[in-house]
Amino acid sequence: MDMSTKSPARRIDSLGDVTGGYDAIFCDVWGVVHDGLTKKRPAEAALAAARQAGLKVVLLTNAPRPAAAVAAQLDTLDFSRDAYDAIVTSGDATVALLDELGGPIFHVGPARDFDLFEGTGLEKVDEADAHAVVTTGLFDDDTETPADYADMLARLAARSLPMVCANPDIVVNRGDRLVFCAGALGRDYAALGGTVRLAGKPHQPIYDLAARVIGGIDRSRILAIGDGLMTDIAGANRFGIDVLLITEGIHGAELGGPDAASHTIAAMLAEKGLAANYLMADLQ
Repeated sequence: MDMSTKSPARRIDSLGDVTGGYDAIFCDVWGVVHDGLTKKRPAEAALAAARQAGLKVVLLTNAPRPAAAVAAQLDTLDFSRDAYDAIVTSGDATVALLDELGGPIFHVGPARDFDLFEGTGLEKVDEADAHAVVTTGLFDDDTETPADYADMLARLAARSLPMVCANPDIVVNRGDRLVFCAGALGRDYAALGGTVRLAGKPHQPIYDLAARVIGGIDRSRILAIGDGLMTDIAGANRFGIDVLLITEGIHGAELGGPDAASHTIAAMLAEKGLAANYLMADLQ
């Protein structure tokens, strides 16, 4: 897509200002509807209103877990199920890639992601016995950084093991701090010459899954919502759908804060080969 032909994004005050032009929404989760600790009530209300107006709302997340696990997490935050029709996760798309690779696999990631493998028939083994690697994150993202994995990644790369990265995000906000995600390990593994396959945003598999969920809606009638430039915005641009950029998310400081001019943000996006149709500080 040639971003030079795109008009500068316009700021909107409410999601309802533009929903009349769409039949479906693909909405990011972390950073848009919650911050990892607390739900964002205005976002919840906006998505519920979109559904009431007849739009299908799919929560599209790079969480490396099955959709049911993400729904359960949202339940713990008291995020209403009236605000969405379905959830499609990077974990869902990852399972398909793992099925292609077969096993046995070495899992790099926290215990909370074990449910990704339930019902898959994949054999999990120790590093030395693996034929492939899947990373869903750091073992302990509260205390570790990607630097702690340098030796392990070097060993895996020396054996030319393929890696499936279940979450392309590099970092994510958890409350008021940033934590590293699986994408940071995938990035470092690729830098070592390792083969990395990614299923989440901005890559095609997760969008294909979401498109099947909404069933036959033309791409011109789908609006993506997200705060991640190289995941949400890049993915929407590649898939050929309109996008609302949430400017006070993960890139808030980089984008210049809530008062940054639309043309300034558009220029910053263009430098990265990206474009957005609409801007909003926080979803409401």
